[in-house]
Amino acid sequence: MRSRSSVPMNGDVLAGKYRVERVLGRGGMGVVVAATHLVLGHQVALKLLHSDGAVDEEGSARFLREAKVTARLKSAHVARTLDVGQLEDGRSFLVMELLEGHDLGDELASRSNLPIGEVVDWVLQACEGIAEAHAAGIVHRDLKPANLFLSLDATGERVIKVLDFGISKFAADGALTSSET
Repeated sequence: MRSRSSVPMNGDVLAGKYRVERVLGRGGMGVVVAATHLVLGHQVALKLLHSDGAVDEEGSARFLREAKVTARLKSAHVARTLDVGQLEDGRSFLVMELLEGHDLGDELASRSNLPIGEVVDWVLQACEGIAEAHAAGIVHRDLKPANLFLSLDATGERVIKVLDFGISKFAADGALTSSET
């Protein structure tokens, strides 16, 4: 890594086992990179928190909550979490399945008329992922097109994956966010 606050560069090795291939996205709390597990050869997505002080204790708690929440869910319609840890510089990271495709927001922006059957199928798939979360006592709290990802399954069929459980809430837990957040 170049510095504590830098975005990982292609070729950087994180946590001694993940080689960065490319940056997938950046947000207010961190960055997501595509990486390869050095031993197993698996392609994964690593979600890293910023190290420049932009993430407070509450943000770190949300990040860890996302790992715990998504690791419990096994639906084909929820992006799977494979690992969690800390880098040498102290930053937390999540390892998730690498999805190829784009979010539903991008799909809606690029296509003016969507066939009703296709839309109904996507909504039902998202409902399957959310239903499993609800059965486990988890409320997502941030469903929107940007958090529904259109990917391909093993057969080549388009599949919706629910993303970003970062502000989710366990029904039995206290809130990590107030109504104003």
